[in-house]
Amino acid sequence: MIKVRRIRCSSFAMAGSEAKKPVAKQSGGKKKEVKKETGLGLTHRKAENFGEWYSEVVVNAEMIEYYDISGCYILRPWSMAIWEIMQEFFDPEIKKMKIKNCYFPLFVSPGVLQKEKDHVEGFAPEVAWVTKSGESELEIPIAIRPTSETVMYPYYSKWIRGHRDLPLKLNQWCNVVRWEFSNPTPFIRSREFLWQEGHTAFATKEEADAEVLDILELYRRIYEEYLAVPVIKGKKSEMEKFAGGLYTTSVEAFIPNTGRGIQGATSHCLGQNFAKMFEINFENDKGEKAMVWQNSWAYSTRTIGVMVMVHGDDKGLVLPPKVASVQVIVIPVPYKDADTQGIFDAVSATVNTLSEAGIRADSDFRDNYSPGWKYSHWEMKGVPLRIEIGPKDLANKQVRAVRRDNGAKIDIASAELVVEIKKLLGDIQQNLFDVAKQKRDECIQVIHTWDEFVQALNQRKMILAPWCDEEEVEADVKARTKGEMGAAKTLCSPFDQPELLEGTKCFASGKPATKWTYWGRSY
Repeated sequence: MIKVRRIRCSSFAMAGSEAKKPVAKQSGGKKKEVKKETGLGLTHRKAENFGEWYSEVVVNAEMIEYYDISGCYILRPWSMAIWEIMQEFFDPEIKKMKIKNCYFPLFVSPGVLQKEKDHVEGFAPEVAWVTKSGESELEIPIAIRPTSETVMYPYYSKWIRGHRDLPLKLNQWCNVVRWEFSNPTPFIRSREFLWQEGHTAFATKEEADAEVLDILELYRRIYEEYLAVPVIKGKKSEMEKFAGGLYTTSVEAFIPNTGRGIQGATSHCLGQNFAKMFEINFENDKGEKAMVWQNSWAYSTRTIGVMVMVHGDDKGLVLPPKVASVQVIVIPVPYKDADTQGIFDAVSATVNTLSEAGIRADSDFRDNYSPGWKYSHWEMKGVPLRIEIGPKDLANKQVRAVRRDNGAKIDIASAELVVEIKKLLGDIQQNLFDVAKQKRDECIQVIHTWDEFVQALNQRKMILAPWCDEEEVEADVKARTKGEMGAAKTLCSPFDQPELLEGTKCFASGKPATKWTYWGRSY
């Protein structure tokens, strides 16, 4: 389990392109002290102390700052930019599906929260309550939403009357609060987090089923195409499904360093359970009374934490180019007696050329830091590509590009700058995914017996096992594997099922197996 501690780190002035091009200073004045020591290195290694390493990275890379309330974090611009880029992809995609944005209040009355028994029992330990106004006790406490089913559905009942009111498809971008937990971890497990939550209602189960998978595919694309993190699409077990829902699908990631799965995003079919509780009925085209079929689905800022865990290294954050707010950082490397102004001009021209081509580029002209310090700073922040321009580069009409993912150095002719940089950014994006998938796949182990399961679990594997799909058996596996590292549980049953040979037995019960399921410890 990740242990998080507060870390003090020196603050850096944010670099950025200046409105004016810098002017090289004339010699003769008092020389400005240039800092050469980086002081930026991580004190923990990813392979040796993952929890402390993660805590350092998210702070030193200027993604979060700790807040004075436990489990709450300040999301700094470097991480908010990633969230906004994912939103810029997802929001237009759901609008193509005729889903509209809305906003419902943060507060929930006890009456509606407690209307759906299984749902409220699933969330009860995490619900935060407002009990006072100033110095006065509230006559009726007000809950803060842990999710919005019970907030929204009384109004779905009001708005849906006939089949022409369907489908009703709404989404909101908001925050939620889930209070009761231990081991808070930035992005992964926090008391308040940002997410989108979609809530839809249909006349038929077939429509609801289709949307569940359409949304799940968008979540896969966020992880694989944007965050370069491989995920497995599948269905949750009855024990692990959304409280009060009919079934839950998810995309599951895996963190090789800790041997833990992590639920990346979920798309639930709620069936007609909430429709029954909240009386969301309609008159169908035959004039008959019917109940709607509902879905809910969400992804959150947890996505950012998964990306950090998968790609980060001992130099800090590693950002996939698609979600990096700065894809290319351009750094001048002047030497004694060099044409400093010419180098500065070349840096500004390079940034302008890349920016005009749609590449997110920036420069670092700070004169109180050495080039080496700047290299370490931007490596810590995970910028995918660094461009260095020194006297030789100026003379040869070229730039030197350095990749963050593998450290490779490439000289690029200035005339071919845009084409080559775009190609490099594409290569980095693909390489990050390929390397992450290779590491993930090396951790997957297929087993058939309990002894093989225990051995694989102790080796921190993501386990694919034949299972009889019975809740009692899953509960028994949890009980038998409970320990300091946490119990094993089902992660998902993949949609892409391997062949299940006739006569295959469940690894845990010895009963006939009905499916292949991923198991492991998880966040």
